[in-house]
Amino acid sequence: MDTITNLITSIKNAYMVKKQTVRVNATRINENFGRILLQEGFIRNIREHKDGQKFFLIFTLKYRKRGEKIITLKRISRPGWRIYSDFPKIPKVLGGMGIVILFTSQGIMTDREARKKKIGGELLCFVW
Repeated sequence: MDTITNLITSIKNAYMVKKQTVRVNATRINENFGRILLQEGFIRNIREHKDGQKFFLIFTLKYRKRGEKIITLKRISRPGWRIYSDFPKIPKVLGGMGIVILFTSQGIMTDREARKKKIGGELLCFVW
């Protein structure tokens, strides 16, 4: 399983059992992905944790008042099926209420940032 799929699955599973935190391996991809989720307000906090020789990222999840999840993630591009898009053709999620996370030549970014910089890339996932 690749890093992004592992991260998305961990977050989805944590929301299903109503956990407050998710622990994932500390990689640059996970850190950048988490930074985007934090900036967009989908998670509450990210912190780094060291357990022996391994580093982990701990995401603190965000819930609504009644304990409902605040985020839905859908993986788009997969290791066996890559999906790329030019910047004018980057899809909008729920009419702009959600975001698309892309892997571009300048790193991982949201659809809004990619449109501003006029660059396309691989569509990693939809978040709403």
